[in-house]
Amino acid sequence: MSSTTIGKYRWGICALLFFATTINYLDRQVLGLLKPMLEKEFSWTESDYGNIVMAFSATYALGLLFFGRIVDAIGTKMGYTVSIIVWSIAAMAHALAKTTLGFGIARAFLGIGESGNFPVAIKSVAEWFPKKERALATGIFNSGANIGAVAAPAVVPWLAGTYGWQEAFIWTGVVGFVWLIFWWFMYEVPAKHKKLSKAEFDHIHSDNAPGYVAETKRVPWVKLFSIRQTWAFVFGKLLTDPIWWFFLFWLPSYFSTTFHLDIKNLGLPLIVVYTATTVGSIGGGYLSSWLIKIGWPVFKARKVSMFIFAVCVVPIMFAKQTNNIWVVVALISLAAAAHQAWSANIFTTASDMFPKYAVSSVVGIGGMAGSVGGIIFPLIVGGLLDHYKALGNIGAGYNVLFIICGCMYLLAWLVMHFFAPKMEEVKI
Repeated sequence: MSSTTIGKYRWGICALLFFATTINYLDRQVLGLLKPMLEKEFSWTESDYGNIVMAFSATYALGLLFFGRIVDAIGTKMGYTVSIIVWSIAAMAHALAKTTLGFGIARAFLGIGESGNFPVAIKSVAEWFPKKERALATGIFNSGANIGAVAAPAVVPWLAGTYGWQEAFIWTGVVGFVWLIFWWFMYEVPAKHKKLSKAEFDHIHSDNAPGYVAETKRVPWVKLFSIRQTWAFVFGKLLTDPIWWFFLFWLPSYFSTTFHLDIKNLGLPLIVVYTATTVGSIGGGYLSSWLIKIGWPVFKARKVSMFIFAVCVVPIMFAKQTNNIWVVVALISLAAAAHQAWSANIFTTASDMFPKYAVSSVVGIGGMAGSVGGIIFPLIVGGLLDHYKALGNIGAGYNVLFIICGCMYLLAWLVMHFFAPKMEEVKI
């Protein structure tokens, strides 16, 4: 049956998830871009900035744990509504901050709100797509993270330079409320959606996935923690999410200190890096979906794809061996693109292994684990960079960090293989 006969409304839902994720990362990236400006105005050390990042990471971790549970209880439509209202208000609240503590508080509330994005989005994909399309759909909406990261360097420095840093926070926060209008009128679960054809409804549920007829069923957390597949997802996120956050929050500062770029000249290198990640996210989702389409077992397609992406991160360890900014940009672009390809697939493993009624809870648990890593890693980064800055060689600190980045994905792949060798589907 052709896609025209089936219908394409599910891809419109995917577009909504894409734009929400774009806004999520646009709001998240503003602080990192303004770091060179704000650290002068507020006399931040690297450790001060690390503490602000940690405030976001800590509340993001807690929020993921509880938002996943909340979304499984109240549903995707209301879950996203609550999430984006909270994070958009918090994003705008940064403009009111007068002290380092004020930024930490605003950042903490941003973490609470933004923690709803991925549990809702992954559950929405599980509701709206059969397994053979989920990695591609996840890759598409997850590429919004990259578009947000590309849009931010293009817009935020201009807003801050022209109107002041406060305006950059205000206007990026406003965008979330615009998206909310479209979400409220366009989204509903397939079983209740009036514009969905029977052919597309049947296609969405062609897997006969366990849990479809029991979408309101709830699984105790204790039960989820006793399942090996949960731990595969948890460790996959714990070991790799902090690397992506390092890219988001420290790359502007890295380019500024290493290549002496001011805020107006930071944009192009960052735009190149995050444009590459868009290709990685969509391409990563496409690769495993294509392998499934040509007959590979689902678990084999996911694991081979993720191994390839883990290997692609390794060359970042050589970034400090060159003084050519564009060679460095190429190496970081490859690593960041590989991370997003990895991310598109690891999220999909949750919906591969768990029934739909448990997906948000599992994604929340794994996301919390990734954020715990995101709490610890900024402290390491801040302390390490302050140490080497005191020695007059901050570049050596980045060299150590790039080596850590290059190793973590292969380690994560091995741990995931240990806990779920064939990513068997969980029967609850």
